[in-house]
Amino acid sequence: MIRALAVTVSNRASAGVYEDRSGPVLVDLLKKAGCDFVDGPLVIPDGEAVEQVLRDSVTAGYDVAVTTGGTGLTPTDQTPEMTRRVIDREIPGIAEALRGAGAAAGVPSAILSRGLAGVASRTLIINLPGSSGGVRDGMNVLRQILVHAVDQIRGGDHPRPANEHADAEHAHAERAHADHGYAGHWHPEQVPEEHAEHERAGHDAANHAHGGNPDTEERSAEIA
Repeated sequence: MIRALAVTVSNRASAGVYEDRSGPVLVDLLKKAGCDFVDGPLVIPDGEAVEQVLRDSVTAGYDVAVTTGGTGLTPTDQTPEMTRRVIDREIPGIAEALRGAGAAAGVPSAILSRGLAGVASRTLIINLPGSSGGVRDGMNVLRQILVHAVDQIRGGDHPRPANEHADAEHAHAERAHADHGYAGHWHPEQVPEEHAEHERAGHDAANHAHGGNPDTEERSAEIA
């Protein structure tokens, strides 16, 4: 089970100047990405309130906390700074992929986003842009890795591809077959020295018992 919290960071939306539009989109897409319970969106102003909400999400035991907004270059955009105060370990690859996805979708300004991603205790925290389109582009990236990331944070192992598992089983079977073949069938190149000596001794004893000597018989044949 994955519990997520959606947070809209907007000074004007929190003041009632306009309606929050990106938050409901975020909630819907988090559910589609594999989150079983999604709370929010909480609509808060930028700044200290962001840090407090993120800390509260960690204390409450949310698996995922995703913000939308406050990642730009204006003087009031402080979400990345507030997020950095909370996270223990940064995950730069996620933030890079989010910016890249926005640019690939035809929004060059997506590379100006300063959003972060990281882990605080056992909570995955991610900053998305403030527009509905930015949320959609970002969640298109996150839906591919969200469940796996949560599993890793919980201590899960890396999943092995099916073909890798099959290859490992095949290699194990081949080794077992080779070991069995060595133990059950003597091959000339595999005969240990002590076994070879034992075979030679047995062969000489048999010749002696029948009065034969291989060297003498061979020379007699040449004389004849």
